[in-house]
Amino acid sequence: MNNVNLRKAAIIGCGFVGAASAFALMQSGLFSELVLIDSDVNRAEGEALDISHGLPFAKPMQIYAGTYDDIVDAAVIIITAGANQKQGETRLDLVKKNVGIFKSIIPEISSRNCRGILLIVANPVDILTYVALKLSGFSENRVFGSGTVLDTARLKYLLGEHLGVDSRSVHAFIIGEHGDSEIAAWSSVNVSGVPLVDFCSMRGHNRPDEAMERIASDVKNSAYEIIEKKKATYYGIAMSVKRICEAIIRDEKSILPVSSMQRGRYGLDDVCLSMPAIVGKDGVETLVPIDLNYKESEDIKKSAETLKKILGEIL
Repeated sequence: MNNVNLRKAAIIGCGFVGAASAFALMQSGLFSELVLIDSDVNRAEGEALDISHGLPFAKPMQIYAGTYDDIVDAAVIIITAGANQKQGETRLDLVKKNVGIFKSIIPEISSRNCRGILLIVANPVDILTYVALKLSGFSENRVFGSGTVLDTARLKYLLGEHLGVDSRSVHAFIIGEHGDSEIAAWSSVNVSGVPLVDFCSMRGHNRPDEAMERIASDVKNSAYEIIEKKKATYYGIAMSVKRICEAIIRDEKSILPVSSMQRGRYGLDDVCLSMPAIVGKDGVETLVPIDLNYKESEDIKKSAETLKKILGEIL
């Protein structure tokens, strides 16, 4: 990461997700400078002021509303800008609208020769990650999406609750599209090295298949449930953004299921979706192959085809 300030980040889009992410990053102490950009300048200024007023209780940092000229040296540029799906609107309508928004944002970033990492959070994240990669001309390791990092956290949380164990000891991944075709990679799940089926048996759960089906469904429908109850989801994804930024800034080389360009493995090519990857200061260092059974391998190909079909209709 040459010519970047590792203590600086930018957030483009100050809606619920952008503002919650700014708040989570302020509390993390990872950055000493945070630039907020929004098409509604007043909104960006208001969020920056609101968060800044709590800084006497946190670590010193500068949070301000800025322009694209202020983000040239940002280590991480987080893009949460995008329209929300309206009632009666198809997913494809939403995709086209958000691709249009990205066609105005990404050239602003690439024309300034920004050297940081582009972290795409706006939905549909896999499609927009692909679009950002193509529009920016950046190397593939430097452009990736939040992908199924939150879905995976939801899976770990629900498994932890089911098994009565700390969710941080659960090793599991949701892979594929961040959306309806996502896959719970059950064949690689373990609890501190103990295969899931064995751990279920140890905890007195004798019908693991039923529980796995229910939990996978709950993970997939989590966002819908939250949106129905409170109109939007933003805290979980904000904590996911913070987690990804930690991996980048501290060069942790953490394994996270981010959405990145696939090149041949599992029969996937020229599509962005989530597979476990080593994430560090240079972005996606390498993908981590995990064992998938036949059904999971076929499902990941179907997930990729779903995304490619949408890309074919918009590009």
